[in-house]
Amino acid sequence: MRIIYISFVTFLLVSCFSYETKDWKPLANNPDYIHRSVKEITDIIVHDIFSPPVASRIYAYATIAGYEAAIHDNPKYISMAGQLHGLQPLPQPEQDKIYCFPLASVHAILTVGKALVFSEKTVDDFHSKMMEEFKRSGIPDEVYDRSITFGKQIADHIIAWSSKDNYKQTRSFPKYSISDNPAEWKPTPPSYMDAIEPHWNKIRPFVIDSASQFNPVPATAFSTDQSSQFFKEAIEVYEIGKNLTDEQMEIANFWDCNPYKMNVMGHAMYATKKISPGGHWINIVRLACKKVNADLIEALEAYACLSITHSDGFISCWDEKFRSKVIRPETYINLYIDENWVPLLQTPPFPEYTSGHSVISSASSVMMTKLFGENFDFADSTELEFDLPVRHFKSFRHAADEAAISRFYGGIHYMPAIKNGFFEGKELGTFILQNLKTRKEDLVAAK
Repeated sequence: MRIIYISFVTFLLVSCFSYETKDWKPLANNPDYIHRSVKEITDIIVHDIFSPPVASRIYAYATIAGYEAAIHDNPKYISMAGQLHGLQPLPQPEQDKIYCFPLASVHAILTVGKALVFSEKTVDDFHSKMMEEFKRSGIPDEVYDRSITFGKQIADHIIAWSSKDNYKQTRSFPKYSISDNPAEWKPTPPSYMDAIEPHWNKIRPFVIDSASQFNPVPATAFSTDQSSQFFKEAIEVYEIGKNLTDEQMEIANFWDCNPYKMNVMGHAMYATKKISPGGHWINIVRLACKKVNADLIEALEAYACLSITHSDGFISCWDEKFRSKVIRPETYINLYIDENWVPLLQTPPFPEYTSGHSVISSASSVMMTKLFGENFDFADSTELEFDLPVRHFKSFRHAADEAAISRFYGGIHYMPAIKNGFFEGKELGTFILQNLKTRKEDLVAAK
């Protein structure tokens, strides 16, 4: 009996020793920790019904925090401090101390995410599960505690930075005032919602110099004259809407990405929640990373760079939307062409020019091509969870082109908003590539 007892105690001691001293680093460096954390933020954004511009802000601050916490594992990556407006140098890890930077990164992402969403308990529950997984990897207690502390320092720094971007102030700005001017945007059926984020151009940009830096050419002059260019552009939307092919309808629905679609059934109304346009491209990052087996820091770099591009893209696009205040096709066509016409997609609650999908998708294709290369073919399964089939693309530009034209098929944009918005996004994305560096080699090349 004594021999059995001694053997059992010895087994426990050896097991505990091996648990504490096994090589935990390969387990902790699994990029799925990052992909799962970002996907959790996406799911919460969908649940909490954040508008596309606000969603872009959440993604940006959360992924920047994750990136800044993780770069200390790889000396070829550099901080974004001093490159992003208002971002001061971040806390640094103690020299000659061991850290688990992936753990610090996940902790930073979820801490910042929690500060920017409504469903805080959902973040807490997910966070607890993730932390337990890290513990099971065998990280020594002192390394675990030190990494959590560092992740929180990074998160606190990013949250303090975010608090100065004018977002809180815009929450108290006046709502959009509906004008009697027939050329200007009016709320659209079925819910006739107020205009979303009319003051988004007041938000501090990340890389671009100002909200108006990439102003597109002016929108087509409003007119009800049947010989006018504006009327012809409306007729174009009207005609395509009546003669859509199955493929065109599939494209429009695939890229709909309406965070809050109002459905009407007789006298009843109910909402359907979906991923935002930016969220769709964020998921494409995950798909691309998995295809090339990107490591953890490469994944963080891609998420952060794309999120920053989206944020500045929405600031630029919304600046033009609430400058030109162009009437939506649905309103114009119902008033001047066919009162019974209904677009395939539900019209979003903000002015028409330029197309947000065109700006964001074009800018995304520029950034994603830089990160993953030209002619990067991929299967986009993003919409499977919303009961839409997989679509295949030969490149990021191919996907961006389809996302942009989808808004024409959907009946919610005139063609100039798509073409000029696409150019706006390309110029903006190129500017960000030229002015945001994440690797030392790019910094040296730029000099």
